[in-house]
Amino acid sequence: MARIFVYDTTLRDGTQGEHVALTLEDKLRIATRLDEFMVDYIEGGWPGSNPKDSEFFARARGVTLRHARLAAFGSTRRAGVSADRDEGLRTLLEAETPVVTLFGKSWTLHVHEALRTSLDENLAMIRSSVAHMKAQGREVIYDAEHFFDGYRADQSYALATLAAAAEAGADWIILCDTNGGVLPWDIETAVRHVIDAGHARVGIHVHNDAGTAVASTLAAVRAGATQVQGTINGIGERCGNVDLCPVIAGAVLKLGCDMACVENLDQLTALSASLYDTANLVPMDNQPYVGRSAFAHKGGVHVSAMMRNDRTYEHVDPQSVGNQRRILISELAGRANLYASAQQMGISLEDDQPAVQRAVETVKRLENEGYQFESADASLELLLRRQLGLWRPRFELKSYRVTIEHRGAGEPSADATVHVVVDDREEHTAAEGDGPVHALDQALRKALQPFYPEIEGVHLVDYRVRVLDGSQGTGTQVRVLIESADAHGSWTTVGVSPNILEASWEALADSIEYGLARHSGAVLVPGRTGAARAASA
Repeated sequence: MARIFVYDTTLRDGTQGEHVALTLEDKLRIATRLDEFMVDYIEGGWPGSNPKDSEFFARARGVTLRHARLAAFGSTRRAGVSADRDEGLRTLLEAETPVVTLFGKSWTLHVHEALRTSLDENLAMIRSSVAHMKAQGREVIYDAEHFFDGYRADQSYALATLAAAAEAGADWIILCDTNGGVLPWDIETAVRHVIDAGHARVGIHVHNDAGTAVASTLAAVRAGATQVQGTINGIGERCGNVDLCPVIAGAVLKLGCDMACVENLDQLTALSASLYDTANLVPMDNQPYVGRSAFAHKGGVHVSAMMRNDRTYEHVDPQSVGNQRRILISELAGRANLYASAQQMGISLEDDQPAVQRAVETVKRLENEGYQFESADASLELLLRRQLGLWRPRFELKSYRVTIEHRGAGEPSADATVHVVVDDREEHTAAEGDGPVHALDQALRKALQPFYPEIEGVHLVDYRVRVLDGSQGTGTQVRVLIESADAHGSWTTVGVSPNILEASWEALADSIEYGLARHSGAVLVPGRTGAARAASA
């Protein structure tokens, strides 16, 4: 199959999505990351549309891209204005990018209603704008906006707009499903027709309003399109652009396409995660290929089969896209889940161990009480090691006390005291915090610091509380999940109780226990050499 080029518009089209806001530094950081992944084209923005995009292109001149070509995006000239006098085209040229992407109208409805001009003038606008950019030495990518809607409404005119761009020297003709409502088989038919008409370098740009963007993009590739446009994680206006993560993975692993980024395919999950992090967006766990749940297995029957042959419930190897298999433990789990999870933790289990069945029963009982171990990997490992007698606690709680004081109109203050025993030595400490859980955390750290100075490297990342049954009002059970991290990664612990402080303490204490164990090598840390100790940890 022909080489497929990847055109990323995360920095322009992606930023039009709701809740997406990138700073100038964010955009520069993402551009560098995309280049490292070997994306072929990076659309930096629309110069002149806002100060940030103009500044991006000014700053980008000092950034050396080792593979990607930077593109500036804009419209064809205005009606009744010559290309050499059009302010928008002039601003595009001032961005000094090697590539210019121009969009023009393919749909008669848009020509009449949006541009309010004639069909002939629209063709002239496309032709002269492309020719002007080519005369300035730019590689020109022509985005045929609303092409598929236009093709359905007036096929001959839609094709005439493509011919106008091609005759003027456009290097690429990109067919756009701008409204995102065209189905994959109609996309494939139209793309094949365009290619048969002689437009050799054709690309596809699809939005996801019908939920079929990935299928439509791959259908276009199968029909002969050799450029795919989209965004990382599918961010973008309305329902988003096509997600380049499953597009790239599908094109390579399913269609056997050649792409420059093939050599970095195992970095795809990391690329997705870095974009979520930079844009401060919550990752989608069920995102195909790169989501946290993409290769997560919960049903006991599934896991039992997986232990014999990975292919029974996985369509590709998780490592091929840089993801990892996860075996979930819950009330639906059986012994197979426990064995598989233990194996991932570096724990060896024997079939005849009564503790294994006790552990399964304990998990099911606790899940019934409100615990959720599939979201709390560290708590699961601690539970399993304790059940199997493979755990030595780093500290023992004697007592804790939390006091909340509110004086007048000021902010309430929180004080906590913690009484723990470490190696037969008692420590009784107190600390203040912004809230009761923060105060508890500070007091516990203060008590453990003399024994475990490495605790400084463990920090809290997230704290979440969920009421499990609202029908009982304020007396209901609450579940607390605490995510913590060190220099090598993150882990999550869980606590459940009718008392939110007790649930918080349980999750907090396990979080610190697990963090200290990671530092000592008592538990397996992905990406670090060595294995977890099978004996007492």
